[in-house]
Amino acid sequence: MDGTLAVLFLVAGLTDMGFNHCGDAGCFARSDEQARLGLSFGDVQYQENSIDNEFYVKYDFPIAYGPFQPIVGASVTMDGDAWVGFGAAWTKNFFNDRAYLRLSLMPGLYAQGDGPDLGHAIEFRSGVEVGYEARNGVRYGISYDHRSNADIEEWNPGMETIQVGVSFPLN
Repeated sequence: MDGTLAVLFLVAGLTDMGFNHCGDAGCFARSDEQARLGLSFGDVQYQENSIDNEFYVKYDFPIAYGPFQPIVGASVTMDGDAWVGFGAAWTKNFFNDRAYLRLSLMPGLYAQGDGPDLGHAIEFRSGVEVGYEARNGVRYGISYDHRSNADIEEWNPGMETIQVGVSFPLN
């Protein structure tokens, strides 16, 4: 996988911003959003092989700037690899606001445990999630993400994760 998910995040978010968020208050006008705590677990893939399992926790801030909601995340694998990052998510609801598509992009720091060398301590995590939101606001989703150093180093093998997760509304 390459930077395709990052490009999709930018194209979708900026297109949405141009059509729906550029008013008198500006394209990055601050608005209230639902704060969420997300938990997921999944399969880590490296060089097209399943190598580990990962636990991932995310927090969605209760604000947005235009279509972009700030998020922070941290993950750890069973082999002790860890990643922590801060970025933004773009979410589009459909099917009467019960289903959603979410794209995210977060630069972060990677600490190698017994897992693969990803080439640099700075790793960008871009992802896509599709899911269902229950009437109580709890979301259930399946996600796929890619981590790489975006060629800031010559060695840039990348790593993917396929996960199932749940996120809970806060407040």
